[in-house]
Amino acid sequence: MHRSARRPFLLLLLATAACAGRATTPAIEPAAPALSPAAFGALVQRLSEPGGFFASDNLVSNETSFLHVLGRMQDLGVRGGAYVGVGPDQNFSYIAAVRPDIVFLIDIRRDNLLQHLLFKAIFELSRNRVEYLCLMTGKPVPADLASWDQADIADILALLHSTQADAKRLEETLTRVRETVLSYGVPLDESDLSQIQRIHIAFFEYGLDTRYSNRGRSNYPSWGQLILETDLDGVRRHYLASEAAFRYVKDLERRNLMIPVTGDLGGPYALAAVGEEIRARGLTISAFYTSNVEQYLFQGPGFDTFAQTVTRLPFTDTSVIIRSYFRGRHPLNVPGHMSTQLLEQFQTFVGEARSGGYRSYTELVSKHVLVLRK
Repeated sequence: MHRSARRPFLLLLLATAACAGRATTPAIEPAAPALSPAAFGALVQRLSEPGGFFASDNLVSNETSFLHVLGRMQDLGVRGGAYVGVGPDQNFSYIAAVRPDIVFLIDIRRDNLLQHLLFKAIFELSRNRVEYLCLMTGKPVPADLASWDQADIADILALLHSTQADAKRLEETLTRVRETVLSYGVPLDESDLSQIQRIHIAFFEYGLDTRYSNRGRSNYPSWGQLILETDLDGVRRHYLASEAAFRYVKDLERRNLMIPVTGDLGGPYALAAVGEEIRARGLTISAFYTSNVEQYLFQGPGFDTFAQTVTRLPFTDTSVIIRSYFRGRHPLNVPGHMSTQLLEQFQTFVGEARSGGYRSYTELVSKHVLVLRK
């Protein structure tokens, strides 16, 4: 993300702040008991490891195809259980569709954990989707807030586009977010709190035009574009596309059942610890979203460790792995999309890993990929 032009303002503000169809699935209450803030904070700390390096500033996804797997996942009966995923808020759309009992969001970047604490706070402070988006972007909350509950998401985004962000309003929200985040029981130092503010200010500066950033590239989709993406049936399935989807995710956050974890998927600890926690709760993994992390794991020794860890995770015959593919044209690519979403059954991956494993990333993304349309 290009921030240099607005850096003076950002630093000044930091300083002052420091002073249909498939889309109509009914809501399901999570079965897992809520966690206290102390238990939530302790679990985040116990499962996490020191953060690692990744070159990109992943405030939002760069996968325009991320919803394309949802229809096939519904056909397969992917539902409930535990959800595991990497990255920022694209996970929420999968979660809204799968309706898991508990969620673990694991990423090598500690910034991802901090961003999820920001999301958690904004969910807590918001009464509906409109307020959530306004608090994220520093826009004024409409006086007739409740009347927007059933609004079409395109109309909500039009409202945001038509209103100006307010620095004073953001300062007030930054203070509320800081107080709320500190109540979660997660050990945070001033550097962590400052980074949460920087992430929030990025959404204030760029609003719905916030984009994934990778070494200065800016040809990625905006947050607003991602919110309006559809599944393969043309249905908007983003978690902000319906109030029911938004409120399911909000309720998981309220019950402290959305657990952010800092960890390397190719390392020996964090993913294995998440698996042990899921098993101890008597649950199995319904969906595991890896994005294109395995592409990077194949560049070193990490993939073999990852694959062996996955064989020990609790799963069923309906469990799936969701991937994103970016290297050139894939047979399942949908025209107009720079990414291709892929789906593999968990038991297939485990069987392959136990019998010798995938020899290359190309083999991984082609050998046992499910066709998304029957």
